[in-house]
Amino acid sequence: MRIIFMGTPDFAVATLQRLVENGFEVVAVITAPDKPVGRGQKMSESPVKKYAVLQGIPVLQPEKLKNKAFLEELATYQADLQVVVAFRMLPESVWAMPKMGTINLHGSLLPQYRGAAPINWAVINGETITGVTTFFIEKEIDTGNIIFSENIEIKATDTAGDLHDRMMWIGGDLMVKTVKAIQSGVYPSLKQDFSQELKPAPKIFKETCKIDWQKDAKTIYNFVRGLSPYPAAWTTLDGKVLKIFETEIVSEELPELLDNLKFEHFILKTDHKKHLLIQTSNGYLAIKSLQLEGKKRMTTEEFLRGYRF
Repeated sequence: MRIIFMGTPDFAVATLQRLVENGFEVVAVITAPDKPVGRGQKMSESPVKKYAVLQGIPVLQPEKLKNKAFLEELATYQADLQVVVAFRMLPESVWAMPKMGTINLHGSLLPQYRGAAPINWAVINGETITGVTTFFIEKEIDTGNIIFSENIEIKATDTAGDLHDRMMWIGGDLMVKTVKAIQSGVYPSLKQDFSQELKPAPKIFKETCKIDWQKDAKTIYNFVRGLSPYPAAWTTLDGKVLKIFETEIVSEELPELLDNLKFEHFILKTDHKKHLLIQTSNGYLAIKSLQLEGKKRMTTEEFLRGYRF
């Protein structure tokens, strides 16, 4: 069975690696074009491209997926199946090309959390269970028939990054199971149930990440971990952006504090040594890890050694 793989970030590499390790014939990889990054604007390759090159797999990097020359080149590989993980939306001329179809891996239990950021939103919303789903791609995004799914626990202290790192390998194994089933010709293909109440997972923008300190401590705690480590929840401190990566809900008696400072968005309590607490609508959040604009990420203790309010 000839397979074409489509993906770009580290999350997709795990699935590609599992397919290669299990002996599947990946005849080509489609990934994002190289792009300049950093101050020196050095050209950077996607993680999927780097892995494919090491494995000697041909790599295609089209700017536009509807480009005639690209479609003609794609057709020459005569793929039986296309596997998609963390890639852009495909035109029908691409996903309808293989005779066995095109399948996708999504980081949620579909139909819940359809969209670009399912991992983040599941954590932000305080879910305790999420999962991964393989399904056939159709015209509407994330709506195709489900092949397999697998539940994944979200621990109370998990960040989006923690969940991402576990999910990508569980998803890779689920995709191997899916491809084997399709190869055998015996596999489920279940319509999604859209009659239930659905939670969306839209793309996250900078404004999405701004913390509303009027909300309760648990909601803000989940919000911070759902955006950690990237793109990171933020607020402002003395006119500068302050990213917050890790917090803890304070339920025990507060330590003796010397300062009670009122800022535009919040009331901040600090002893200038180890503790940095922010008052919410129903208690305090202790900030454990943060990054002030122009500085590196650091612990609260490191921050307080060098910052004066």
